[in-house]
Amino acid sequence: MNTYSEVVEVCQRLIQAKSYSGEEGQVAKVLEETMIEFGFDQVDVDKYGNVVGTIYGKEDGPVQLYDAHMDTVPVPDASKWTHDPFGGAIEDGKVFGRGTSDMKGALAAMLVGARNFAQETDRHFKGTICVAGVCHEECFEGVAAREISKNHKPDYVVIGEASHLNLKHGQRGRAEVVIETFGKPAHSANPEHGVNAVYQMAEVINAVKLISPVVDENLGKGILVLVDVISSPYPGASVVPDYCRTTWDRRLLVGETKESVLGPVFETVSLLKEEHPNLNVKVSLSEAELICYTGEKIGDERFFPGWYYDKKEQFVASVFAALKKDGFDSVLTHYDFCTNGSHYAGEANIKTLGFGPSDEFLAHTIDEYIEIDQLDKAVKGYEIIMETLAVL
Repeated sequence: MNTYSEVVEVCQRLIQAKSYSGEEGQVAKVLEETMIEFGFDQVDVDKYGNVVGTIYGKEDGPVQLYDAHMDTVPVPDASKWTHDPFGGAIEDGKVFGRGTSDMKGALAAMLVGARNFAQETDRHFKGTICVAGVCHEECFEGVAAREISKNHKPDYVVIGEASHLNLKHGQRGRAEVVIETFGKPAHSANPEHGVNAVYQMAEVINAVKLISPVVDENLGKGILVLVDVISSPYPGASVVPDYCRTTWDRRLLVGETKESVLGPVFETVSLLKEEHPNLNVKVSLSEAELICYTGEKIGDERFFPGWYYDKKEQFVASVFAALKKDGFDSVLTHYDFCTNGSHYAGEANIKTLGFGPSDEFLAHTIDEYIEIDQLDKAVKGYEIIMETLAVL
């Protein structure tokens, strides 16, 4: 049997276990069973439902954590897919299904890679290898991961988000800024008796969109873009709306805080209120609370920091050199989107890298797929990274 053919079967098993955010119970069970089958020394499930399998080396050394989220975004209309989104069909050298690229393929490769590394070394390696299937990442990047780092205390983290087998040494973070305006309802036949919250918001939008983005020489612009507008009452037949809410997506750079992100918005709104004294507006960060499949509540403000490590840092340079030496045509780059690295690196200052199979543009798409060649190579890539980090 081909050494890496198992990774396709494991990927299919994970895909066939539907796992929308908050509904990861089925895939968590598959993951537990696979870890036990593969001879992991310990399998833990925490309060959020994260599943962490551990393999202990026979010598003291660093704790390496390989992170892949179990949850996926929904499939709104399966009839638009040419393959069953939860079937794991294979065609033209690809595995099809929701979560193949984002990111059950990486999780499968981590499992097989860790098992292979343990077998090939007969566990004569330094430290500990942990593979984590993480909950609720699609909703809260890094929030469930806090429980993992608290319990397992990793020295290094490898995020498996799609990178086409390139090595990621940073990412922009993400925040959701909420702006609300409050007016006064009136019959639309007599609008002068009310205060239209949407008209107020239009003034706010025009002012806020002129805020100049901060720039980082490595990660680029700290984008602030309007993504959602809601007014109330809705539908608003014959009623002047007395409430309007906008949500703004803010891409975060290294070192940005909640205060530094909200500050320019507060300043802009304050200047606008000087021109429009009756403007009633509130600025805040979005907050949410959801229920995990375990029944535990999970939530926080939506503020997930960015992070970046210099390419000359020993752990970055060593892993990159090892991949290149073994024939990987990798480049050093960073993620444009947010990952669980927002917690590990951005909050907890744990040395973090990203390395995963497939292309990031395939995430959340109709007919999502992963190439089998990428899966096979990812297995080998994770083994190389494990070997390299074990001796640093």
